Amino acid sequence: MKVYCIGAGPGDPELLTVKAQRIIQQAPVIIYPFSLLEPKILGSPSAQAQIHDSSRLHAEQVFAIYKQAQEKGEDVARLYPGDPALYGAITEQIRWLKRQGIEYEIIPGVSFFCAGAAALGRELTAPGGGQTLILTRFKGRTPIPAKEEFIKLAEHQATMVIHLSAHQAQRLVSQLLEAGYSPGTPAAVLAKPLRPGSTKIITTLGELVWQISQAGIRNSALVM
Repeated sequence: MKVYCIGAGPGDPELLTVKAQRIIQQAPVIIYPFSLLEPKILGSPSAQAQIHDSSRLHAEQVFAIYKQAQEKGEDVARLYPGDPALYGAITEQIRWLKRQGIEYEIIPGVSFFCAGAAALGRELTAPGGGQTLILTRFKGRTPIPAKEEFIKLAEHQATMVIHLSAHQAQRLVSQLLEAGYSPGTPAAVLAKPLRPGSTKIITTLGELVWQISQAGIRNSALVM
């Protein structure tokens, strides 16, 4: 029995890895967030597969599904948007699996910052431009280590990709300006990049808050 932590990428089934597709199609148990990923991401799973909505489950409920699968000798495919190693919140799960002696494997997926760059048609480390990319998030319910405070990272003046923080756009922009970015700094906001119904805004830092407000964009968007 093995638990597969699968990166589902931005939600386009054609952007899944071949390995991820194979495991999903064969898995007796599938867990994925219905609120973040559409059913088409599963392709053609087994007709007998048990499918669970992780967005409605607490950690203990997920662990109970793992235990049942372990007792039956069944593999589990658990899907995460983007790549599970980046804001996938899999650390607690891995610790639990290790304590239970359950084998696991992480299958990487296309991260949202890669999908965002593709949607923009841009290289993030172009010759003659920035050669450093900072992936971070703004301070919220999850604490940020002091040495990784947003404004300290912004002082590097590198290209920044900010996850899960569009709802704090005013504070985000204020700190970027305080750190030395100019109001005319190119900026983009991407919601559901490379998916039907996606939103792409290309603007400047000075217009970012207004643009996000006009588009009605909330937390699940990238700010670049």
